[in-house]
Amino acid sequence: MKVLILSCNTGGGHNACAKAICDSFAEKGISCTSVDALAFISGRTSSVMSNGHTWIYRHCPRLFSMGYARADKKRSSFSEGSAAYKFFAKSTPELYKFIVRGGYDVVICAHVFTALMLTDVLKKHKLSILSAFFATDYTFSPSGDQSDLDLYFIPDTALVSEFEGYGIDGKKIRVSGIPTRSEFATRREMADAKKAFGIHENHAHIVVMSGSMGCGPIKKLTKLLSASLSHEQEVTVVCGTNKSLFAELSDMYENDPRIHIKGYVKDVSLLLDSADLYLTKPGGISVTEAAVKGLPMVLLNAVAGCEEYNMNFFLERGCAMTGKDIKEIAEAAVSLLSDREKLSKMSKALNNLNYAGAANNIRDDIIKCKGEMDSYERLHTV
Repeated sequence: MKVLILSCNTGGGHNACAKAICDSFAEKGISCTSVDALAFISGRTSSVMSNGHTWIYRHCPRLFSMGYARADKKRSSFSEGSAAYKFFAKSTPELYKFIVRGGYDVVICAHVFTALMLTDVLKKHKLSILSAFFATDYTFSPSGDQSDLDLYFIPDTALVSEFEGYGIDGKKIRVSGIPTRSEFATRREMADAKKAFGIHENHAHIVVMSGSMGCGPIKKLTKLLSASLSHEQEVTVVCGTNKSLFAELSDMYENDPRIHIKGYVKDVSLLLDSADLYLTKPGGISVTEAAVKGLPMVLLNAVAGCEEYNMNFFLERGCAMTGKDIKEIAEAAVSLLSDREKLSKMSKALNNLNYAGAANNIRDDIIKCKGEMDSYERLHTV
């Protein structure tokens, strides 16, 4: 069996999920490759969409929210024959050749755009492959109803009816969870993790991170937190790939021992182990990583769109808090940091979700379904 994952470079989350699945297949000795599917349209397309996505997230999140709302309301925007569908269908010739030349017999989509691309390939070419999609948000994404694949892996049982409501055959739906890298399934002792990041082991610790791109009002949020933290509370602010934000905040807080400014952090799992509380935008992967750790969250709705659905999902289950504005969010975080009973209750609610093992769930279901497909084809081959 050879597995191909069609990811895309719109943020780091989809690639992180793809890697988690690739690693899971590798444990079984199965070849799995992840590629940037947008490059099959053109290298320039991939670059423009990746850089444009980052710019919008950092500088104009309302534009993303408006675009998502429009797509959500007018789903025909991605129907076959539409301009958007034709744009993604440009990838079909090259993607088809890549699948055939690579000898792939399983193709998994890590984004709704790549699901559209693979759907068009399957409409135009006869391929004996198992096709699948896994959702990375706690909602049904716009354009997903225009895809037609064999399997749909979703984050939670509560979303089954929503996916069915948009026309996905219930027999194709598998509740797997959102895949996270294997290191998130383990937890280091909090004192050891704090020591690794220069945090006093007896101090309460907030980790602030707003995606790999460092978007949202992090500067203002850090200022509000610094005005409210006691000398026995510390905060680590992760700026990700946002180098200008890292430089500015580093200068502002270089003499404040309570405030730790980081750029891109490789070992996010260990950093979360050092935290009593996680203040983050509700990206699907970010909140799932925290959920696997049992780490309580305060959520910053910096981008809206699909992330607003993610936020509401965890708020409704008592796993997170938020506020109506940045000031309220900062106040909620500082207040919660001192409320051990509330933190414990939220942590238990997260542990009850039992989201670890999603990558293995997807892998095992793929292996089972591919085996059934091969048996059926052998039985009906004359």
